[in-house]
Amino acid sequence: MGFEFWMFLSLVYVSHFHFHGLSLAEKAPYYSFVHEAAMAPEVSFYDYIIIGGGTAGCPLAATLSESANVLVLERGGSPYENPTKPDKGNFFPNLLDVSPSSYAQEFTSEDGVYNARARVLGGGSVINAGFYSHAEPEFLKQAGLNEALVNYSYQWVEKKIAFEPPMLQWQSALRDGLLEAGVLPNNGFTFDHIYGTKIGGTIFDGDDHRHTAADLLEYANPYRIKVYLHATVEKIIFETKVFSRTRAQGVVFEDELGKKHWALLTKDYKSEVILSAGALGSPQLLMLSGIGPSQQLKKFGIKVVKDQPMVGQGLVDNPLNVLLVPSPSPVELSLVSFVGITRFGSYIEACSGISFTPSWSRSVAKALAAILNQTEQSSTKLFQEGILNPESLLDTRIRGGIIFEKVKDPISSGYLELRNMNPRDNPKVTFNYFQAPEDLMKCVHSVKIAIDAVYSKSFSNFRYEILSAKALLELIVNLPLNQRPRHLTSAFSLEKFCMDTVMTIWHYHGGCRLGKVVNRDYKVLGVEALRIVDGSTFTSSPGTNPQATVMMLGRYMGLKILQERYFGKYRKK
Repeated sequence: MGFEFWMFLSLVYVSHFHFHGLSLAEKAPYYSFVHEAAMAPEVSFYDYIIIGGGTAGCPLAATLSESANVLVLERGGSPYENPTKPDKGNFFPNLLDVSPSSYAQEFTSEDGVYNARARVLGGGSVINAGFYSHAEPEFLKQAGLNEALVNYSYQWVEKKIAFEPPMLQWQSALRDGLLEAGVLPNNGFTFDHIYGTKIGGTIFDGDDHRHTAADLLEYANPYRIKVYLHATVEKIIFETKVFSRTRAQGVVFEDELGKKHWALLTKDYKSEVILSAGALGSPQLLMLSGIGPSQQLKKFGIKVVKDQPMVGQGLVDNPLNVLLVPSPSPVELSLVSFVGITRFGSYIEACSGISFTPSWSRSVAKALAAILNQTEQSSTKLFQEGILNPESLLDTRIRGGIIFEKVKDPISSGYLELRNMNPRDNPKVTFNYFQAPEDLMKCVHSVKIAIDAVYSKSFSNFRYEILSAKALLELIVNLPLNQRPRHLTSAFSLEKFCMDTVMTIWHYHGGCRLGKVVNRDYKVLGVEALRIVDGSTFTSSPGTNPQATVMMLGRYMGLKILQERYFGKYRKK
């Protein structure tokens, strides 16, 4: 990395220290620069317009605001309005909330798998299971990222929102069970991606309070940034001239009252529109703005700005399959605290003591009753107990845990298409789970290891002897986990079990892939003043859980963009 870049980085560090030393920075949730979109002027001008205040958008905006005027347009609301709602005990209730003001917008893929996308300041970091772990070195190398700047950017994130999780009885027993099952060695606590079993980081503090990417806006210069909530971007505006490349000029967005606003770039030729709307939102908005497969755009009467057939292609969702294990002993409330990283390409994680909605509790009770030939009331006592925590959205939680495995780097991929021209609606999404036999074999192998861990000596205090491995599989098969048909042999054949009960781990990525839609600087190919900085550019999901790397990338690219703005194009030497 060139000397002038490190000189620039040192200047950023000095200015950051000076800025925060003067106590001008603002603490979450008391941001003076966050407003409802209805308060926005009809026309405004900025150096950078960021579409999406999510896991990448927040650190990107905070970084750019150190030396430029920044606008963030977030389609959702604030996670700070109800301070306890994002906390650990409300993980599943938030994901299952279908109200108009929910943090998650549900959708079902064409594969028949239920899914969700974030719509809240902080993005997926507000609704995920909180695990914080770095990308594997191969991911960083493939993306062409500088290792030193990557580490610097990770540390910038970690100073605000990363913690070491507690390892209580249930999580410790399952970790030891994985070690017995052969997921070795025991790597202790580390953010690094290492084969074996390790304790990773978490964005939940010691009081189970969630810290999100929105907290990274504490780094922002409050005088150089505006964040508008409930701001739905309808399209990106382009300038097209003969003998010149198409250039982004700004965006049109609508507030919650239906009024339109125009946010435009300043006349500085280095100003940019940056898409950080995620693996669904970024390709969807590119298409709505006229960049995408021309035949699909013409179908909806969208003027073709640039025919780009790769927009929406290469969309991947890592398959997830689970075991629900009722416990005879009390269990702690825990989300993901450790992970088993296998050498054949899968990850095994778990949570315990979580809250279910009443309808889900009834579904589990009915399935257990059928398996054990008991009454529904008797089976309910096997897995459910009351909650004493008044801050929980529900009053019951499971006495037991959920063990899940994720297929790493699936070969199977799908695509995204427009459903209509409404940016508020979900696009049409197909993931093609287990289309490649190699992905299915990874799932089968991983489920076997999970079963071995459940029936290990270490985990014996947290399982019922009356529930065989077949019974655990049958329980999952009988639950309404997706809309896919069931084979009669689903509880006997792990291949059928994986295909029939597949779920999402919400780590879908692609649609605007690096090298296909954007270049190594994340600039949209063939278009000026437009970048994409989010998971839609990924060719694989980084690490065991992507949020750490998505936040890192926001900081990393913010620094690179500022360096390019003031010192010219970054060059390797």
